[in-house]
Amino acid sequence: MRTLILGGARSGKSALAEQMVTATGHGVVYIATAQAHDEEMAARIAHHRSRRPGHWQIVEEPLALADALRAHARPGSCVLVDCLTLWLSNLLGAADPSCLARERAALLDVLPLLAGQVVLVSNEVGLGVVPLGELSRRFVDEAGRLHQALAARCERVLFVAAGLPLVMKGNLA
Repeated sequence: MRTLILGGARSGKSALAEQMVTATGHGVVYIATAQAHDEEMAARIAHHRSRRPGHWQIVEEPLALADALRAHARPGSCVLVDCLTLWLSNLLGAADPSCLARERAALLDVLPLLAGQVVLVSNEVGLGVVPLGELSRRFVDEAGRLHQALAARCERVLFVAAGLPLVMKGNLA
């Protein structure tokens, strides 16, 4: 089962994902994509770390997400990736401009082949004002394309607002 959870900033999507993987009773591998480039992001990362149970396996992987998923997805396990938009930002900022296309294709190719449960968390950024800057517009466009491609490959897609999940594909249970 592959689940994509979308929502805005502080919508409750990460908390929902954490509840879902805990409820499976399986071992959890948490793949974190964030990088602490400043104090504010370091504080956000610390907040997320404080919520995670100590027995979860933590993998920090800012770029090679498909490789991390391939290495950790197993029958009877659950992999939680938080968050795809941070991963996308990392790829857009990578020194190698081909990194985004290569890693995006690798993720989309490996996702249907993975064993166990996979829960992907991402920010829905396409609901607001169109950004002014070229990089910001590219980010919104790339996130939208990524979400569409992932939604097509996931059995369940949820949208979270105000801590409440809305089922877009599949079912909540």
